[in-house]
Amino acid sequence: MANIGRLLASRVAGQLVRNVATNQQQQQANLLRFYSSAPKAYEFIKAELAGEKKNVAVITLNRPKALNALCNGLVAEISDALDRYEADDSIGAIVITGSEKAFAAGADIKEMQPNTYAKCINTDFLANWTRVAKAQKPVIAAVNGYALGGGCELAMMCDIIYAGDKARFGQPEIALGTIPGAGGSQRTTRAMGKSKAMEMCLTGNMITAEEAERSGLVSKVFPAEKLVEEAVKLGEKISTFSPLIVRLCKEAVNASYEMSLNEGLRFERRHFHATFSTKDRLEGMTAFVEKRAPKFSNE
Repeated sequence: MANIGRLLASRVAGQLVRNVATNQQQQQANLLRFYSSAPKAYEFIKAELAGEKKNVAVITLNRPKALNALCNGLVAEISDALDRYEADDSIGAIVITGSEKAFAAGADIKEMQPNTYAKCINTDFLANWTRVAKAQKPVIAAVNGYALGGGCELAMMCDIIYAGDKARFGQPEIALGTIPGAGGSQRTTRAMGKSKAMEMCLTGNMITAEEAERSGLVSKVFPAEKLVEEAVKLGEKISTFSPLIVRLCKEAVNASYEMSLNEGLRFERRHFHATFSTKDRLEGMTAFVEKRAPKFSNE
């Protein structure tokens, strides 16, 4: 009897330990969700949640006196906000925007002017500006006003660009005795073709939102006052789908920029095949057959 008592006590103690461990894991997960989405005070940006379900993050560039010029501090804060939002499973999409006057009028020239070639090489200058392009969740640029130089490059790092009807895009680096350094010569070519990209980069001329849409740089144009609202709506729609499948789809589209057609088709097909190992693919097709709304679990 004593042995049975000790055995039962041991089992109870073991279960208590497992319960404590589970509770600690749950608490850690809750803390992660809290700290990843809780409001945080930034100097150069504003970060908040939007949408009916608060599942779309909105990052607003906030250097009004400098027309949202991209300084190192602002870029670092964007990276921090993206890290936080990507760690939060409740966030399905991210919107980056500025003011109606300027999305971002370029890089901070005053901060950049003293740089030397040696410093640029030794610090790998601008390498850390690519965080937006590396985001795994969909990122939507909502561009009002000027998107010039680094501002245009930032918009092009996003997955989708919506523009206000007064938006202006340009790569004016040539007038400063330099060239684009954060993707301006590469992403404009892929989005608009060689001739348009050459004209933009070699003249520094700005193009309108309508020209940008016709050229394929911009997805849609809206009245300035409705731009962010429409971008959030787009983020909300994307957020209704499986985050896992959204990520795979984004990877497939991005791969088309890096691969030949045959390599890209093979990459797409294998990602398509991979979806058949997921619960969300089964749920999506089953819901379609049963004529009901799917309930995705991100699995």
